[in-house]
Amino acid sequence: MKISRIGKEIPPFIVMDVLERAQELERQGENIIHLEVGEPDFETPKCIRERATEALRKGITHYTHSLGAYNLRCEIAEYYNEEYELRSKVKPENVIVTSGTSPALPLIFGAILDRDDEVILSNPHYPCYPNMIKFVGGKPRFVFVREEEGFQLNPEDVKEAITKKTKAILINSPANPTGNLLSPEWMEEIASFGIPVISDEIYHGLVYKGEAKSILEFAEKDRELIALNGFSKFFAMTGWRLGYIIAPQDLIRPIQKMIQNLFISPNAFVQEAAISALSECEEETEKMRRIYDERRRFMIKRLREIGFGITVEPTGAFYVFANAKRFANDSYKFAFDILEKAKVGVAPGIDFGSGGEGYIRFSYANSLDNITEGLARIERFLAN
Repeated sequence: MKISRIGKEIPPFIVMDVLERAQELERQGENIIHLEVGEPDFETPKCIRERATEALRKGITHYTHSLGAYNLRCEIAEYYNEEYELRSKVKPENVIVTSGTSPALPLIFGAILDRDDEVILSNPHYPCYPNMIKFVGGKPRFVFVREEEGFQLNPEDVKEAITKKTKAILINSPANPTGNLLSPEWMEEIASFGIPVISDEIYHGLVYKGEAKSILEFAEKDRELIALNGFSKFFAMTGWRLGYIIAPQDLIRPIQKMIQNLFISPNAFVQEAAISALSECEEETEKMRRIYDERRRFMIKRLREIGFGITVEPTGAFYVFANAKRFANDSYKFAFDILEKAKVGVAPGIDFGSGGEGYIRFSYANSLDNITEGLARIERFLAN
């Protein structure tokens, strides 16, 4: 069969290659410590699971509205208005519920990009961003971010990257892979450029110092701002596959038509469960946040003791993006050496763009015992 150009050229998500090789080793009897994947090790909170079970008992198993169940859209609007003091700016009519946050991005790009239109994003970045842009015919335009600035997207560099083909600026705070937050001042300046800003806010709630700001806090009449978020990270619901977009009214119908054609509607009983996530789980999510912070502080300390470089301490998400250049210049080979010889999964920096070469991303979405053992194995591996 003849394979399409995009089928041939789309790069792998390398962290998944690491995970899948780790799983092969586990099937062979090896004990692997997973510090590569960004998946909470916690169970989904009990109130969410119980709401889902009750929804199944009630037979909430049919198609919903293509934009999502109206009661959930109301809950999301209320949650954002309260969380970010938006004074009822977000209406249910601005909310689109999607089958995960990942599908939300190509839907947005599909609605705003024509062939060869550009989206500005940081380098390093979440690996799938440029592939989603290319999938709909757009072009990523990278802005390199600096370790000494906490890998923040500097507005001056963004401004220089804007061309006649720029249709959007993509930001992510707290960021994957770096765990750093974009400062409110820089976020507001980026919002002021007159270019639509797409803000991936999936790690909101997982902040340990400072405060995560939503791009919607900087909304004015002449600013086109889009927020996307979901339930996977903060609520430990990765397998439930539910996300959402908050967008200006003129984007709603174009995205809705794509959902009708590609997905029909999000999962019905999962949407019902998500209402509990937003309204009933504060105690459990706060407990998870405290535990993540304990792991974060421990991991930063140990990585520095081992010899990895951390110039600006990450304060969000559950990642540490550590400078490994004193150990290796080829992060891909280095990560697989660590996996094969130390039996620890880590993510190579090159997965996150050319600006990530020489770095390793460590995830602390694992128990403190496993993190302790995993870093001890890496320390022994490097000593040998």
